[in-house]
Amino acid sequence: MNGTTSADATATAASSWEDLVTTALLGTDRRPPAHAVSGREAPLALLDEAAVATVRRRAGLRPARVARRPEPAPGDPRPALPAAAARRLATLLADRSGGGTGGRRGSSPDLMELLPQWLAAANAHGYAAPAQALPALLDAARGRTDLRPAALAFAGPRALWLARLNADWRFALRAAPGGGTALPGPGDDEEVRRLWREGLFAERVALLGALRAAAPAFARELLASTWPTERAEDRLMFLDSLRTGLSAADEPFLEQALADRSRNVRATAAELLSALPASALATRMAVRAVACVALDRTGSSPAIAVEAPLECDSGMERDGVVAAPPAGRGERSWWLAQLVEAAPLGVWQERLGGRTAREIVALPVTDGWQGELHAAWCRAAVRQRDAEWSRALLGSPSAPEAGGPGAVSLAERAKLLASLEPAQRAAWVAGFIATHGLSEAFQLLGVCAVPWAPPLGRAVVDALNIARDAGSYPWSFSGVMGLTERCLDPAEATRLEGLLAIPDEREDAAPGAGGYWAEAFQRLVTTLRLRAEMAEELIPAGRTGRPEGTPSGRD
Repeated sequence: MNGTTSADATATAASSWEDLVTTALLGTDRRPPAHAVSGREAPLALLDEAAVATVRRRAGLRPARVARRPEPAPGDPRPALPAAAARRLATLLADRSGGGTGGRRGSSPDLMELLPQWLAAANAHGYAAPAQALPALLDAARGRTDLRPAALAFAGPRALWLARLNADWRFALRAAPGGGTALPGPGDDEEVRRLWREGLFAERVALLGALRAAAPAFARELLASTWPTERAEDRLMFLDSLRTGLSAADEPFLEQALADRSRNVRATAAELLSALPASALATRMAVRAVACVALDRTGSSPAIAVEAPLECDSGMERDGVVAAPPAGRGERSWWLAQLVEAAPLGVWQERLGGRTAREIVALPVTDGWQGELHAAWCRAAVRQRDAEWSRALLGSPSAPEAGGPGAVSLAERAKLLASLEPAQRAAWVAGFIATHGLSEAFQLLGVCAVPWAPPLGRAVVDALNIARDAGSYPWSFSGVMGLTERCLDPAEATRLEGLLAIPDEREDAAPGAGGYWAEAFQRLVTTLRLRAEMAEELIPAGRTGRPEGTPSGRD
């Protein structure tokens, strides 16, 4: 090559191609081709050069090194999907575009929104994913993070094998415990300790989580063995794993963590200890909190008097109280809120005259402290999962302005509802909707068990029917309608048939609203029937089972 190395030739070819692209962009009038053949018009000469350069680029590729043949995909011992269910999965995965997020959606079900429900049911049956469906399943999970846990559980070990061969699916390796490597069981002491010492951070987090569920004491011992040498951000992540199976046995370790050099670690340890009402920290916080709250009998009727802390001392800070309030918040109210929410709720009955939670919440609070005190009790009830206090703070669902005596927002009410049994949640939300309609119910519906209990389902459908009769457009309730399609008991489909006709429109109704509502209810009925079919298709051959729409009482 006249002394020109292969590297020089490659650089020259690349440079020539860049020159050709630049000439094409600028135009041959402004920049003639560098190597035009005499007599050829400039545009044709440019195309000639591009053709030669293309051949040179293609012919000049060096052969790649032979790669090692991949190991065969692992087997999946789980039973295969029934044929009808496999066809249904293919249909659901093919409808990747979904039904849209706003405006008019038509009467066809949104199949992509039914995929999470289908995956949950298939996993409950313990089926293996069909091999031919794995690429589409991984693509769907790549596009929607909410699908990943159920999709990867259903896809099984073969999906991880595929993910190692395609960079687009590497998320599956990150999401799987140990990146697809089987974690040692709690009985394999030596291998567990080796992985804890030598494993990647994600592997150690997965190992700790698995051990915490199966052998809490072993997990805690493992964590304590390396605790002083862990990074602060890692200590925080590891400490969070103790939420699973939190018990009094964790108290000594968490008490030590209160002296951690990281403020976030100290705060998390304090939060976990306050969720243990019998812990020493909870007792200390109770002493501080009851010193700030007392029963005032000087008036015509009893009331609660509040005297917020005057300072945040070092003991309070050690127990997780953050001294500096956020912007716009007073120091004393900030300290009071942290003390009350960390104190065991059981202390208030004795402190406030032997009253029940409902009676305590009904007492007036002097000097404008009611909102602050009730909000702190809300957070305590959620943290301690206290159903009695949650019911008291929620109050009656028919209370004016859609507010209970203690709930300060819909988000707070949703958290309080999560502390109740599924049937109690459904009954409260049904009463809320019957009084206040659907405009504020979306967050509350999201914490209710699926399928919705009959009283809740009827309340939602009745409220939708009332909205239709009022003449508004259905897409004003698109969020609730979408939830209804996924959560209403499919057995309600028959009762909905009377809503499919186009109603007579009122004079003040939005133009065409009746037709849109009929279309929306048609989509709802079609989706409910489709969900019932999906559940039937997943039942193994020769076995009978309860259709998905039958309430199971499970949360």
